[in-house]
Amino acid sequence: MQLDLNLLTALDALLEEGSVAGAAARLHVTAPAMSRSLGRIRKATGDQILVRTGRHMTPTTRALAMRTEVHALVQQAHHLLSAQTELELATLERVFTVRWHDALTTTCGTALIAAVHREAPGVQLRLTAEPGDDTPELRRGDVDVASSAGPPSLPDIRHCLIGQDRLVLAVRAGHPLTEQPVTVESYAAADHVTVSRRGSLHDRIDDALTALGHERRVIASAPTTATALQLAHDTDLVVTLPDATTRSSRHQLGLTTLQLPLELPPVPLHLLWHQRHDNDPAHTWLRDTATQTLRALFRT
Repeated sequence: MQLDLNLLTALDALLEEGSVAGAAARLHVTAPAMSRSLGRIRKATGDQILVRTGRHMTPTTRALAMRTEVHALVQQAHHLLSAQTELELATLERVFTVRWHDALTTTCGTALIAAVHREAPGVQLRLTAEPGDDTPELRRGDVDVASSAGPPSLPDIRHCLIGQDRLVLAVRAGHPLTEQPVTVESYAAADHVTVSRRGSLHDRIDDALTALGHERRVIASAPTTATALQLAHDTDLVVTLPDATTRSSRHQLGLTTLQLPLELPPVPLHLLWHQRHDNDPAHTWLRDTATQTLRALFRT
């Protein structure tokens, strides 16, 4: 059976957009042409791919199962057929998506944008929020580089260790904990706020305290580091977070930094990307620029 490989591009667009009209606009073809492509895809796969649910189109179970693989195949085909030329940063026009932890974006976003714009003024950056759950964005090519506290579990995701951070306490000026050296007992007895995208009120600090026979009072969770620091500034809540990646934010708010009275392993910071970009000169330049920007945190 002979297949038109152009149908892969159409299928990728249909699965990404979830509609014939959206896929047509994405590929710059007419809606009837895309509708005919969907019909050919249905005939080739023996599956409806998209079915109407009210006013919207819903992907079938098989469509959902093949979505990631189809997108990867299309991306690899584009990379294979693209001419490999010498990188000219002054004329480079490209959009990169950087997904970092919110504390990194706050601390290093300005420096990264400035460094990129200085060398490649035609490059645009999308700084996106870190999602609340694991997603295949790196595999799909939706994200170019991401940050992580640990190395990836997937073999096709590359990574490099940027540095290791230590945990510290941030409290408002004049907080009761600033009146004397912080002990495990005084730390546990304070009111705390956690930083959690999922709203978790428990983290590894609680496990460490439990092992020592203590339990802290967590009053609230904050979705971002910026929110947690603001809460610490406005109340008597204590927030425990990495030192280097939040140093500038703590300083701007006038918060007091205290030493954590617990022995905990340092917090690693990794930069992640998909292996498809290993030989992409522009992506390599972006990774190097991001790495230098982030490592500057740990040289301060």
